[in-house]
Amino acid sequence: MTHSANLILAVSLIYVALLFCLAWFVDRRAARGRERWLHSPVVYTLSLSVYCTAWTFYGAVGSAARSGLEFATIYLGPTLVFVGWWWLIRKIVRIGRTHRITSIADMISSRYGKSGALAAIATLVAVMAATPYIALQLQSVTLSFEVIIGGGAEHDARIAFWTAVGMAVFTILFGTRTLDENERHYGVVAAIAAEAIVKLTALIAVGMFAIFGISGGLPESLSTTLTAANFDESVFGSRWVTLLFLSAAAIICLPRQFQVTVVENTSERQLVTASWMFPFYLLLTSAFVLPIAGAGLATMPSDANPDLFVLTLPLSAGKQELAILAFIGGFSSATSMVIVSTIALSTMVSNHIIAPISMWLLSLRREEQSGDVMRVLLMTRRFAIVAVLGLGYLYFILTGGSGALASIGLIAFCGVAQFLPSLIAGIFWRGATKAGAMSGLLTGFVLWTYTLFLPSFDGTFILSAETIRDGLFGIGMLRPHALAGFTGADPLVHATFWSVGANAAVLILVSLFTRLSPLERLQGTLFVDVFRSEPGQTLGVVRRSAATEDLFILAQRILGRDAAAALFASAARAQGKTSGLPDPSPAFISRFERELAGSVGAASAHAMVNRSAGGETISLTDLMDIADEAAKLMRTSQALAAKSREAEHTAAQLRAANERLRSLDMQKDEFLSQVSHELRTPMTSVRSFAEILEQSPDLDADTRRRFAAIIQKESIRLTSLLDEIRDMSFLHEDADSVPLDDIDGEKVLDVAVEVALAASGGRRVAFNWGQRAGPVLVRAHADRLSQVFINLISNAIKHNNGPDPAIRIDSRVVDGAYEVAIEDNGPGIPEGLRERVFERFFRHSAAGGAGLGLPISLRIMQTFGGSIGLEPGRSSGARFIIRTPLASAGIPPPESP
Repeated sequence: MTHSANLILAVSLIYVALLFCLAWFVDRRAARGRERWLHSPVVYTLSLSVYCTAWTFYGAVGSAARSGLEFATIYLGPTLVFVGWWWLIRKIVRIGRTHRITSIADMISSRYGKSGALAAIATLVAVMAATPYIALQLQSVTLSFEVIIGGGAEHDARIAFWTAVGMAVFTILFGTRTLDENERHYGVVAAIAAEAIVKLTALIAVGMFAIFGISGGLPESLSTTLTAANFDESVFGSRWVTLLFLSAAAIICLPRQFQVTVVENTSERQLVTASWMFPFYLLLTSAFVLPIAGAGLATMPSDANPDLFVLTLPLSAGKQELAILAFIGGFSSATSMVIVSTIALSTMVSNHIIAPISMWLLSLRREEQSGDVMRVLLMTRRFAIVAVLGLGYLYFILTGGSGALASIGLIAFCGVAQFLPSLIAGIFWRGATKAGAMSGLLTGFVLWTYTLFLPSFDGTFILSAETIRDGLFGIGMLRPHALAGFTGADPLVHATFWSVGANAAVLILVSLFTRLSPLERLQGTLFVDVFRSEPGQTLGVVRRSAATEDLFILAQRILGRDAAAALFASAARAQGKTSGLPDPSPAFISRFERELAGSVGAASAHAMVNRSAGGETISLTDLMDIADEAAKLMRTSQALAAKSREAEHTAAQLRAANERLRSLDMQKDEFLSQVSHELRTPMTSVRSFAEILEQSPDLDADTRRRFAAIIQKESIRLTSLLDEIRDMSFLHEDADSVPLDDIDGEKVLDVAVEVALAASGGRRVAFNWGQRAGPVLVRAHADRLSQVFINLISNAIKHNNGPDPAIRIDSRVVDGAYEVAIEDNGPGIPEGLRERVFERFFRHSAAGGAGLGLPISLRIMQTFGGSIGLEPGRSSGARFIIRTPLASAGIPPPESP
């Protein structure tokens, strides 16, 4: 029994209207900030079911009826990928969220130096590969509509046309309303999640009917399936392995799957649920395929189309309601795929093809308007949706709307698999280059087009039937299904081997013989080491500058006036400004580029920003050349150069060297400024009081003596400061020339204590010896080690302003070093300042000094291979720990009597 076209059309329109209402309602709530429930892992997982298209709903049954268990590969591949989500999908999602990736083309181009050309090529490949898949959905809707109304094939073109029109309208209304910075479409996702439930319910209902309504129960259904279906062991051959590989690649590389898995992802926690729930969904979907196929083969006429058993079984049994439910399930499968695919593809077309052209054309205009680029891109996405659906419709017409659904879907699977080599290499191999990725992708795409895509037209498009049969120019070695004389292989296996294999081989070979650009190296490290870096982190030295006003104008043209104003106001506040535009620092320009990337893709955003901000990246080779010119700093870089082939270690060392080199000039200026300030203070005092003495001969004797004492004190201070500066300069430049001897550390300490106490200026301080190490040989310079001890003991006395000042000294031998602890009971040093006390010219108290004593002491100990540490005192005050390496002997021989 069939149904009237009006009834089916009415049911379809009501169903689509309900989806419209759901999408509209969700978009309204999301706009008001009430989209929290949409972040649910369940909604996210259900949206992943866009993988289950009309091919899965109809074609899987047809594949099972024709080839037995071959259909299971379509479910096993994605299951394996999601079960192992921690290794691959988690990394792709983290990269996507960190770099605001908008599509798979954006992911690949961003990894390889944000190449606009590579993004455009990837977009063209995606559109070509998706065309057969969209045609498959149109074909499935058309066939199911014809079957359920009992019409003929003469209406196929009209049904497919109006189906495409309806899908285009829905996608334009809910997929291209704004340039959302993260390209998330809450209304569409909610509609897809609802459709996931509908199509699963429909398939389960038909499956239960096949088992209990036709076969008579589970045992009988199993018997019928085993009798009717083909379970030849030969199915587990090269084609099985190829299908498993292609389906695993498709769950990552299909533009629609990348859209829902990566772009629409709001939290990595969603993957934890999806890792088991999505495979469970696939299990439920596949569980009823064999029973339906077996029932269809056992009861339907021999010339019945196995792809449509899901519909024809209920119809043949007079189950009208079940047939309509099955039709709606298949309709849901087709529409959800087309909607998400066209959103993803239109985003890629607008971001990577139209956006660069638009920016170039609009740059020729003198006047600039807020949001003009945004309006162009939105309009472009709408036209792209129509164009993509038009290509699918054209493919449907040219191929005659014939052929098994599964075979058409596999053409698309093989096409998108061309993204896999560059994607996998990009996130796991730093050495993969843009030239390698581009060469590999083009090679694979050309071979896929020649060996699988064009032959699918059966000689009606570009390749004639004679060329397909005899080869290009009549050369047998160039036959599309038998390249290089490889005959007898399944066309899908043959095309996959040549296209994906050559793609990967060319990528590797070209990458090995080409050099990474600085930006490629930077992006490669960020992608490969995404779990080791913070979001937005950059490596290397990238110097860019631009007028903030120019960047603001660009932001308005892309994001609109309000969004641009909010972005720049936030950046200004982050820089500590209360009003005005932010400073165009490299960090802000990088942040600005990431914000634009969320709307137009990384490659287009990079190109747009570089039109306003000039940029230069220092390569690793340049960094090593610069490092060679710095005399003492190059000990690190020389060791680095010897290990330059160890990529990860070398990169870490070069980053440290680069930071040190970048601060060298700033440190020099700061040092000179501070030295001049410290010298000017005592010199000003000496000069002032000397002028007073010269110009006031009638001063009394006491005043003259007091002024002379001040001059003497400031002169001593000036001399001491010059000595400290000389020591600092000497120790930094000529530390290797300090002679080291084996000396008794305890004797040096005893002498230093006596000198420091004698020079304390009569300050009352209680001195206590704690634990003593006894005679111990250390490898050091006696005078320099004594200088360290005297400086720290003097500081403990001078800065101790407690009511009962006291110091305590302990010494011991521990872990191959001579350790001395000098502790006072003064006010101590606050925790936040402890790391700064060893900075030059830093002074915590106002008790005199230039702030060079501790830096000099630390540098002296470093020349010995020792150290100085600071920790809180046991009760109060500060406790300095001096560690000096032991000499080889360790303990000095006893003195002779």
